[in-house]
Amino acid sequence: MTPSIILLIALALFFDFINGFHDSANSIATVVSTRVLSPRAAVIWAAFFNFIAFLIFPLHIAATIGKGIIDPAIVDPRIIAATLTAACAWDLLTWYWSLPTSSSHALIGGFIGSALVKVGVGALIWSGIIRTVVFMVLAPFLGLAMGLAFGVAVAWLFRRTTPHRVDFLFRKGQLFSAALYSLGHGGNDAQKTMGIIAALLFSAGVLGPTFHVPTWVVLSCHAAMGLGTLFGGWRIVKTMGQKVAKLRPVDGFCAETGGAMTLYLASALGVPVSTTHTITGAIMGVGSLKRLSAVRWGVGGNIVAAWLLTIPASALIASLSYWLMTL
Repeated sequence: MTPSIILLIALALFFDFINGFHDSANSIATVVSTRVLSPRAAVIWAAFFNFIAFLIFPLHIAATIGKGIIDPAIVDPRIIAATLTAACAWDLLTWYWSLPTSSSHALIGGFIGSALVKVGVGALIWSGIIRTVVFMVLAPFLGLAMGLAFGVAVAWLFRRTTPHRVDFLFRKGQLFSAALYSLGHGGNDAQKTMGIIAALLFSAGVLGPTFHVPTWVVLSCHAAMGLGTLFGGWRIVKTMGQKVAKLRPVDGFCAETGGAMTLYLASALGVPVSTTHTITGAIMGVGSLKRLSAVRWGVGGNIVAAWLLTIPASALIASLSYWLMTL
């Protein structure tokens, strides 16, 4: 491998670290806001399950990112560099603004922007892009429906149980649901960086004639994401854990479990869905069970606006980055 490829792999792993740092709020916000775990214990819990997700999930999403968004034949180090620069910049910017946007869509937007500058519309693989955009819309609604369904089921099953007993049970149950969600987060998000690194190696001829993801890439990406989760994006934890809706342990359990089920479905289909969209929808679904006014829909509106901006904004940053690299 050439020094430039090694540097780009390092940049990709840095993005994975930022992804874990930025999205740690998704995994720990509910369990921290309900005071089931301290912030330090929560990030250790989430980081561990982020890492071991490689033992469970097949690499469908890595293949989608690596060869399902843009034509792999046009990938070169500049495209990878511009894509990662855009994704890192957008993640850090939205972290500063305390907005839980999607690292996945920032990466996809970066890919699209750099490919458009290099080749044009012909470089885009529309089937993969359309599927991603469809799930961009569906993910929060699926999360909302799953969270609402688990909330209704739990309310019915424990309707004769005292509130104190319910609180005691679901403080324990939330450890399980947080682990489920962190597994889904690691299994979905870490694979996106794997796809980028594999696309780079494939374009450089390092992988040989067949596209695949080497084991060392899998382990490196999960380790980088787990390390990022350990550092935690605390600015976003408050937005996710308390500004969208006030949560009790039973609410956190239902939101995390509903979000996890949505992520497992997306991972099985090979769709790079946004973990951020999913858990936000699940929290809104559970919050609306109490009453519609329990959800701060204005905060939700700000989050949705940031979601809609993510792909075009990161595509613009990537296109400018690629153009500057060619000068």
